[in-house]
Amino acid sequence: MKRTSALLIAILLSTGILFAQTESQKEYPITVGDEIEESLSSASKHTYTINLEAEQYVFGRVNQLSVDVVVTILNPEGKKAAEFDGPARGWETFQFNTKAAGAYQIEITPFEDEEGTYTISLNKAEPIAKDPAGKVDQWMTEYTGEVPGAAAMVIKDGDIIFHETYGMANLAFNVPMTEQTLHNIGSTSKQFLAFGLLLLQEQGELSLDDDVRKHIPELPEFEHTITLRNIVNHTSGYREFLNTIVMTGRNASTDLSQEKVIEIVQRQPELQNEPGAEFNYNNTGYVLATEVMERVTETPFPKWMEENVFKPIGMNHTVVRSSPKQVVERRSTGYSMGEEGQYVQETDLGGAMGAGGIHSTMEDLAKWIDNLLNPTVGTPEMIKEMTTPFTLKNGTSTQYGLGLFIQEYKGLKYFHHGGADVAHRSMLMVFPEINAAVVTQSNNAAFNGSISTQVAEAFFAEHMEQQGSTPEDESEEVESPEEFVYDVTGFEALTGRYELSIAPGFILTFSRDEDRIYTQATGQPEIDIKATSDSTFSLVGVPASVTFHRNEDGTADSLTLHQNGNHIAKKIAFELSFNDMKEYTGRYFSDEIETLYTLAIEDSSLVLKNYQFEDAIELSAGNTDSFSGGFPIAEISFERDESGKITGFNASNGRTRGVFFAKWD
Repeated sequence: MKRTSALLIAILLSTGILFAQTESQKEYPITVGDEIEESLSSASKHTYTINLEAEQYVFGRVNQLSVDVVVTILNPEGKKAAEFDGPARGWETFQFNTKAAGAYQIEITPFEDEEGTYTISLNKAEPIAKDPAGKVDQWMTEYTGEVPGAAAMVIKDGDIIFHETYGMANLAFNVPMTEQTLHNIGSTSKQFLAFGLLLLQEQGELSLDDDVRKHIPELPEFEHTITLRNIVNHTSGYREFLNTIVMTGRNASTDLSQEKVIEIVQRQPELQNEPGAEFNYNNTGYVLATEVMERVTETPFPKWMEENVFKPIGMNHTVVRSSPKQVVERRSTGYSMGEEGQYVQETDLGGAMGAGGIHSTMEDLAKWIDNLLNPTVGTPEMIKEMTTPFTLKNGTSTQYGLGLFIQEYKGLKYFHHGGADVAHRSMLMVFPEINAAVVTQSNNAAFNGSISTQVAEAFFAEHMEQQGSTPEDESEEVESPEEFVYDVTGFEALTGRYELSIAPGFILTFSRDEDRIYTQATGQPEIDIKATSDSTFSLVGVPASVTFHRNEDGTADSLTLHQNGNHIAKKIAFELSFNDMKEYTGRYFSDEIETLYTLAIEDSSLVLKNYQFEDAIELSAGNTDSFSGGFPIAEISFERDESGKITGFNASNGRTRGVFFAKWD
């Protein structure tokens, strides 16, 4: 299984199918409107040539009927301009901007040694849009047509200056995305709950500095007091309930009541961190805050929000969905790409009310943004509190206030929050210094999340610090004549496993397979890498790179991962023998989550099994008693008694840490 690309689409063509020749190495001409069906063998490379003008936007797609392909774009000089390597089946889309006029080549090769059939079509070759609206329309091409769609909106000085919808809201009933569609905004909902809490504080009904047990006394009393502020700024120390639920083998879409989430907290033996000392993005706090609001107001959360927030602001089409089973009229349905290459309908997350669950139209969100910038409901002081970052006890800023992240983009301050339900993608960005905002929504799980910032830059570039290329230029990264030439045999000295210091148990494995060099992170698919020097490598299709810290003999004991900052990873030299694995096998039970796991040896590997899992989780040793795994258990650390006998292990998966499993046998 390969990584999920942001470039996924399924447009039904009405053009006829052209049948190409089947030689393993051959060039075929292709023009806009053609659809070509071809068979690909493991040793094949099919090249499609098109003559293009300079400054053109090109969009096409490959339907991977029975073969997983890699699409490579070569510029007129024969140099790689772009590469697309997404899902194993279904639509592999490609898009790029030309710089020079000439013959461009689209190479289709099989992923690894696969064989099978595919179709390729070229859908657009047109001048690159110069105006912001045209640029957005081109970026949204892959969400246009009979596919899960998207919507984009831009606001300036209180006016909607751009608002377009694309694609379909529902595939089963052929319902297009329109301005009246209600979008599942996922965690973008959190700012609404925070606003509601502040309204109640303004009315004297509660204080954000209240002990949460003042309002929910059945919560366990820990060593440190947890305030309402802690639970909505993600510093409470509670376990994340969704991460905890999936550890049991249950689906994250399981419908959960607030009472069940309270029970999950009640079973937690101790806090994961001292309140206010660590930021751990966490939906549990928002579910608890929802319960607090209902107890204080003696009103169901959806009704209270409607009467006190939505209607007063004029958001007459916005609703809180209390359960995934609830019918919401005119809502979009979420889709992801299935293993067979067809879109599959996804169920929304369960237990999300407060943490998520809000469905809204784009125009209603515009009214919300206007109230954030010029509050008529609530007060400016409330908005200031929402948009003031919290400072941890060690003096570090979390860049998160109450329901909103507060950061800068190219020198321009903005506050924002995204949302990602199972297959819905949301982003709401507000730039208060220029009285502007951008909103994007999609019901396509593979929606390209970078589009929102591209839209912002397209419309507001004059207010931003310009560094490097603009978004529309980045799709064709033509290599310079001084392109670095790398002998891949030298990579052998760097191969191995490297564990991130900031995330113990998260391991990057670097490997070489003949001329191919690649990496694989814990629980994630393989990603090809490309040398930019003897020590630096970029990840193909991912905005990240690594720098190996080489020793005199060419080996490396550590590296730096450059992705959202610089992160050190140290090489793991430990290897577990087959005989050593036997000590860890057996059954392990967690009383906290009432779940049983079996550790066994399969195909010379130590694996973690649960009867509800379709596939076992392969474990990789970091040291004698520390292992990395995959979803839903990313990290395991074993505990021993004084005699050295294993008594159990602690399991973690990011937002939930240290769930203890005692060894039964």
